[in-house]
Amino acid sequence: MTAQHTRDASVTDRGLLSSKAYGSGQHLAARQSLYAWQTPRHDLPGMVVDELAGVGGRVADVGCGNGKFVQRLREKRRDLTVIPMDVSQGILGDIPGAVVADAQQLPIDGESLGAVLALHMLYHVEDRSRAVRELARVLAPDGIAIVSTNSLTDKRELENLWRQAAGDVLGIPEGPARVQLSARFTLEDAPAMLGAFFTEVRTIPLPGVIAVTDAEPVVAHLASYAAWADQMGVPFRETLDRARERISETIRTEGAFRIHCLGGLLVCRGPHPAST
Repeated sequence: MTAQHTRDASVTDRGLLSSKAYGSGQHLAARQSLYAWQTPRHDLPGMVVDELAGVGGRVADVGCGNGKFVQRLREKRRDLTVIPMDVSQGILGDIPGAVVADAQQLPIDGESLGAVLALHMLYHVEDRSRAVRELARVLAPDGIAIVSTNSLTDKRELENLWRQAAGDVLGIPEGPARVQLSARFTLEDAPAMLGAFFTEVRTIPLPGVIAVTDAEPVVAHLASYAAWADQMGVPFRETLDRARERISETIRTEGAFRIHCLGGLLVCRGPHPAST
């Protein structure tokens, strides 16, 4: 097995996802918090609420994580029955009505949902086509699926920072790349994969720039990948410390450490009959 295949396996390993990666909401919250420094700010839960304006009945949030989107939907759309679902019991915590479930085999009847969400989670699924087929299967013919992920170009500055810090620790010009979760399901690849199961796929790009004047939010983001530390090929804590020093130096000399982001929502309609 190659190093890349090992990394792919670790990104989809259910045991690891349910324990070290998402056994609680800590690491996910660290990644989410970095966006507080982004301009423009994109209110993703608000955007999802807006996209579901014409939807009624039941809505499943598959891979709901710490329930950020579930909470907003329940606040703004009390008429909907929102079903939180995740593979990790730990991260679900005390979210009311939560169900432990695998996206590749949803415990939901076919054509029974007004909408289904799969937000920043399909890259964690081993068989992504099977999972997307499931999203299409559970939707009513006029239902809507909302998916999100990141671009191949998203946060390149973080990848460069990690390689440079790792190289410093190892005493070489540039160290190995870190595990990149969304590389398995990118904004560039998603329309074709989703289009195999839906007649309409609309992409909403969400560009922005994160500019921090304190190293800690970036370090916390990098540290949230601790579950994959063994696949990084570098002393993890030492690399984090060196990254902190590099970020702080950039802030001193340039006023801020900047990260260019590109994520997106994909709004899918018209599940193909063959999918259901």
